[in-house]
Amino acid sequence: METSDNTYTKFQLALRNGSDRSEIWIAYKGVIYDVTESRLWRAGMHYEHFAGQDLTHELADAPHTEAVLSKFPVVGKLIG
Repeated sequence: METSDNTYTKFQLALRNGSDRSEIWIAYKGVIYDVTESRLWRAGMHYEHFAGQDLTHELADAPHTEAVLSKFPVVGKLIG
């Protein structure tokens, strides 16, 4: 996994929901991933999951493991 020294607040993450800005980001275990290029996140939503949020607790319900996140660039770390 690529690392980044950038840090973002939950508010800054929330702005990257596919509606407010062109970026589509999600967070998992304190790491923020850029899923903008994923066809599964095109509208800022992936099934019942919304972009711009920390999805750490929601991954348990997903049909895949956290390994799927390694396909996406790391933007930075979630703080606060």
